[in-house]
Formats: sequence, C-alpha cells, structure tokens
Amino acid sequence: MNRSADERRELLKAVYDEARSCERCPLHRTRTQVVFGSGNADAGLMFIGEAPGANEDRLGLPFVGQAGKLLDKLLGEIGMERGDVFICNVLRCRPPDNRDPQPNEIEACQDYLFSTVELIEPNVVCTLGNFSTKLLRHDTTGISRLHGREEVRAIGPRNVRLYPLYHPAAALYTPSMLETLRSDFQRIPELLALGAPEQPEPLDEIPELDAPETPEPGHAPGNGAAMLEPASQLDLF
Repeated sequence: MNRSADERRELLKAVYDEARSCERCPLHRTRTQVVFGSGNADAGLMFIGEAPGANEDRLGLPFVGQAGKLLDKLLGEIGMERGDVFICNVLRCRPPDNRDPQPNEIEACQDYLFSTVELIEPNVVCTLGNFSTKLLRHDTTGISRLHGREEVRAIGPRNVRLYPLYHPAAALYTPSMLETLRSDFQRIPELLALGAPEQPEPLDEIPELDAPETPEPGHAPGNGAAMLEPASQLDLF
C-alpha cells in the first residue's frame, strides 16, 4: 500500500497512543511509562534492541544509558546521528530487574514492533542481540553466528535488508566483541547505499474466503509506530 509521509506519521502517532495505555501483558503493572521508540519516522535505517532498562523506563526513551552512548558513538563513526535513524526495542515496557523478555511478553508486544517497521519503511533494519534477531528471522539461530551477515527478509508486506549486530550492552565490557561490533557497523553505509531490496509483487485482488476467520482471543491487529519522547517528541515527525 502506498501511503504519503503524512499518512504514515498519523498512523504512527495512533499506534503510539495505543501503546501508551497498553495492558496486553503483566509488564504494564511495573512500568513507569511505555518506551515506544524515538528518531526519524522517515528513516532508512532502523535499530531494534531488546527491552527498556531503568533509565529508559524513567525517561521514556530507548538507549539512553551506557549502551545508548556507545550506539551514538558508533553512529558518529559512520557519519550519522540519532536524528537520522529510528530506534526501538522488542518490548515497550521494562522487565523487572532487567531480566530477559519472556515469550508471552514478546508475543503480546510484537504487533507494535511489526507495525512500526511497516509504517516507517526502512531499507535496513539492524537487530541488536539475540531477541530481536530471532524474532525478525523467525529462527532460533544465535547472534554469534549471524552478526555482520545481511540478508533480505520480509517484515509484513515489505522486504528489508536485515543486518544482525551484537547488542551494544554486551560489547561494553568485552573489548573483542566491541571491535567486532565496530567492524560490523562500518558496513552500514554500504548497505544503505544499496537502497531498498526488490519488493514482492502486490496482490492484484484479495482472494475470497469461504468463511471469515475468527480472531484468536486477546489478539489485536497491529498499527504503526511513533518516534517518541513523551508527547514532545512527536515534533520529530
């Protein structure tokens, strides 16, 4: 579906508004606020991490701690900054004590992520660490085997260049991993220069169904994303 930039932004704002009051999983009971994402709603490059931490939960922004500072530094080394990209996580709420996301939480939150990717329409999506890589690849292969190896993957109706990377948090205290992450980062401009991958042929018509499908209990269709800080961040659109 061809949407104008204004249409995509309005849809992203609508999904942001939906996420702010989300109660799809128990994490809504312990969060301070939803951490939806931030950056450029027209970005060609998107980063997807794991889940908000304590700083993110407090400020409502992704990657604002030490891992975020490293991400900013790596972006600067390839001539980019946060305003050029969109950053979000698999989960929009902080797991208690920064534990790993649980399967039910990922399932409850994934519509927000997929809608964000669909509406921003990035050409390159960098997954940071195991959780986002496994989710977007629909595969259990770990990041240690996949980092730095781009591939074309369908996310919703579009194909993107998926580029798995080590999570900056994992590289903070491991010099060898940091050098690997830095080396992998250097290839991002090359991938962006390739532009969007070849897209699937659009369906000419919607096939008729014998009977309408009944949605699963508790399932809500996805929408889109926003760029986020509290409401003031919406001006980045």
